[in-house]
Amino acid sequence: MKTLTVALGERSYPIHVGRGLLDRGELLLPLLRQPKVAIVTNTTVAPLYLERLAKPLRDAAVEVVEVVLPDGERFKDWPTLNAIFDLLLQHRCERSTTLVALGGGVVGDMTGFAAACFQRGTPLIQVPTTLLAQVDSSVGGKTAINHPLGKNMIGAFHQPRLVLADTDTLNTLPDRELRAGLAEVIKYGLVRDLPFFEWLEGNLESVLSRQPLALAEAICRSCQNKAAVVAADERESGERALLNLGHTFGHAIETGLGYGAWLHGEAVAAGTMMAAELSSQLGWLGPAEVSRAERLFQRAGLPVLGPALDVDRYLELMQNDKKVQGGSLRLVLLQRIGQAVVSSAAPTADVRRAIAARSADA
Repeated sequence: MKTLTVALGERSYPIHVGRGLLDRGELLLPLLRQPKVAIVTNTTVAPLYLERLAKPLRDAAVEVVEVVLPDGERFKDWPTLNAIFDLLLQHRCERSTTLVALGGGVVGDMTGFAAACFQRGTPLIQVPTTLLAQVDSSVGGKTAINHPLGKNMIGAFHQPRLVLADTDTLNTLPDRELRAGLAEVIKYGLVRDLPFFEWLEGNLESVLSRQPLALAEAICRSCQNKAAVVAADERESGERALLNLGHTFGHAIETGLGYGAWLHGEAVAAGTMMAAELSSQLGWLGPAEVSRAERLFQRAGLPVLGPALDVDRYLELMQNDKKVQGGSLRLVLLQRIGQAVVSSAAPTADVRRAIAARSADA
């Protein structure tokens, strides 16, 4: 097991990465404010890992409330959030009851938002079971649900007390989900860590074949990057916005197609290539660097073209992005591989050309 720390003063918390961590109840027990937890998961993850996580807690005389949600991005909404509250109230959970998110990004975001809201805030532990959740969404305290007009538009910041990333859970992850998670891994290299990007170029096949040491290295390097950024800018007033590379375009893809049609990582990959295209048009990113990023996404089995949505539809959806300020669209762009910047300087005509050049109907 390797342990990293998200340094937030008295709210600092560890990220444990390793094999067999679901069985190690002693990692969770010291953090519980009362001997009662609510484990929130979904219908896919529950048969695989719910009892394995719950057993050591029950063996330690902890009451375990099970909350099993339907699986899928389309359920990341108010009715499903309210179903969590229903069960918490039915089981007389209290403000000191810890909520444990066991699953991927949807479960983590939903549970985190429920923990932020229930009785004005309850303790939270993240136990991510997908690559995307282990390297990104479980770390940093962002929680949200979707709205029909925009992804993750309703939420709160609520930091966990622990992130427990058991890499063994990736053995049951479908290949498509693993590849989607790699979009967020590649993002860290593009945004702020050129040596990591170069490591991925040399070791991507080992990660794709789920070699334990390569997977652990990819997860730890990603979490190190995320933890450093969150410690410096918890509420996304500056540097943390850079981690949204590709997300403004990508969220438009997810919303425009309907939540769940494309996986989040797939949309981020295509969106990142739109951002790279625009960066090239502005004279920042050279053609060789654009091609270099494109090759790595392609080797990961990720799309480098967005779907054939109308360009006007893309722009309409992008106006609902959280980085819009005063009606001005602010985009994360690349000055070079390993150095990103937030900019509102891109002319609309250039944005339109970048979308058109990186869409399936181009």
